[in-house]
Amino acid sequence: MNQRSKVTRSTKLGPEEREAALARVKTKELDILVVGGGIVGAGCATDAVTRGLSVGILEARDWASGTSSRSSKLVHGGIRYLEQLDFQLVREALTERGLLLKRLAPHLVKPVRFLYPLKTRVIERAYVGAGMLLYDTLSYLGGRPGVPHHRHLSRRQVQKLVPSLAHGALVGGITYYDAQVDDALYTASLVRTASFYGAHALSRVRVEGFIKVGERVVGVHAHDLETGERFDVRAKQVVNATGVWTDDTQRMVGERGTFKVRASKGVHLVVPRDRFQSAMGLLLRAEKSVLFVIPWGRHWLIGTTDTDWQLDKAHPAATAADIDYLLEHVNAVLTVPLTREDVEGVYAGLRPLLAGESEQTSKLARTHLVGHSVPGLVVIAGGKWTTYRVMAKDAIDAAVDALDGRIPESTTKNIPLLGAEGYQAAWNKRGKIARAFGLHTVRVEHLLNRYGTLTDELLDLIRETPSLADPLPGADDYIEAEVVYAASHEGALHLEDVLARRTRISIEAWDRGVSAAPVAARLMAGVLGWDSEREEREVAFYLNRVAAERSSQQQPDDESADRVRLEAPDIVASR
Repeated sequence: MNQRSKVTRSTKLGPEEREAALARVKTKELDILVVGGGIVGAGCATDAVTRGLSVGILEARDWASGTSSRSSKLVHGGIRYLEQLDFQLVREALTERGLLLKRLAPHLVKPVRFLYPLKTRVIERAYVGAGMLLYDTLSYLGGRPGVPHHRHLSRRQVQKLVPSLAHGALVGGITYYDAQVDDALYTASLVRTASFYGAHALSRVRVEGFIKVGERVVGVHAHDLETGERFDVRAKQVVNATGVWTDDTQRMVGERGTFKVRASKGVHLVVPRDRFQSAMGLLLRAEKSVLFVIPWGRHWLIGTTDTDWQLDKAHPAATAADIDYLLEHVNAVLTVPLTREDVEGVYAGLRPLLAGESEQTSKLARTHLVGHSVPGLVVIAGGKWTTYRVMAKDAIDAAVDALDGRIPESTTKNIPLLGAEGYQAAWNKRGKIARAFGLHTVRVEHLLNRYGTLTDELLDLIRETPSLADPLPGADDYIEAEVVYAASHEGALHLEDVLARRTRISIEAWDRGVSAAPVAARLMAGVLGWDSEREEREVAFYLNRVAAERSSQQQPDDESADRVRLEAPDIVASR
């Protein structure tokens, strides 16, 4: 095997791989260039490269730094779309849910059980029960669903399973299953998978314009925000997968887009698991949408809101009103209400919705569209996290239609993410692994459910430096090895990348990562070659981010929250 092949087939996405990718995209015309490093862009890169095409993917910030790290972290069919009679969307999403659970990423995607509380005895149980039966039926039509079917519960059974529910207003409930995922970690793993198969993946590289020959797009003008270098990338087809930034990207081409994307803000609260007792998550009805209470390790995720957002897309801000709205609705069913003091973390994300006739974003469709109105440029927009693979397939299908030669069909239905192969066998011997490394079994389970069989690579780090098994200050769920690994293997270039996305310390820790920041910066410095001044700078920028987010969450409206949040600039923007 020659040296170039070794780089191409590496599971690492570190500094050396970034340099190699830069060298290749500057000098080689690609078959496909993907713009946007969220879940759909990562899916497009993976789909294209596994068809045998030469592929590059550019992301202006960090992988999944936009919508794809700020979702409800659910892989689901979307029960509420049954009421909208969108059976095709639900079936498609449930088919993808089964694929992710059983084949593509069993280490990252896990079943999660929900309760739908019932308030009336006959009509509501019959209506909701029929919906749940249809939900299960549609999941079986797509193959093995990977989760149990729904069940009806009596009032007494609900009381036993969810002691903290205010049972006076309930007559029973229905339980059903969906799945959940660490959305940011999944996206980073998908980018690594694309890189493993030969894609040239570059984060912190911003597209600042498109290269056109006549009316045809033949590449982009790129700006490496890490070094300041500007260069061109040539490609036979460019795929615009920029989510809520779709319209902005389209304007760079000088053409009016064929469809428009509206941003809907969704806010989530993170609450410690011990604040109320429940053996499962909750699905609650709100005036405009549904509210989820989702088990998340030692926490609950409570969300979401659904409001129009027209301000800064990079840093959507949660307001005091958003937080109060969520607390009010969840407290309506709890015996002991939650307060602002119980809220450990808050995050806000933007859904990229295809603009329609409705003025309410909650009524816009979650379907996706592919456009090819400008030669050489494919646009993919809309959709939902769960169906990213189908969206990517459709986008690359459109792109390859314009390429010469016979291009193979999509193969991503049968290509697991890195770490998925052999996961069940590794899980079955987790006790032996723990004893061999002197770790608690729970710690090994944590690693297996984040890295799958790639856990061996973290254990190798611990074998070389045993202190890397130490937990991070203020974030006991994570160990030092995970920070080193994020920088050496997962493409993390800044402290925020690790604390906000490779781990979820920024929303799971009471201090939002303030205690962990200096230690994590020191560990990253050893991989990325930072000096002490750079370490201090990274920590200072992260602390400013935390302070700005906390302050914005005390503001009464979007405008004031946005203004306060933007007082903490991005670290690369200040270079």
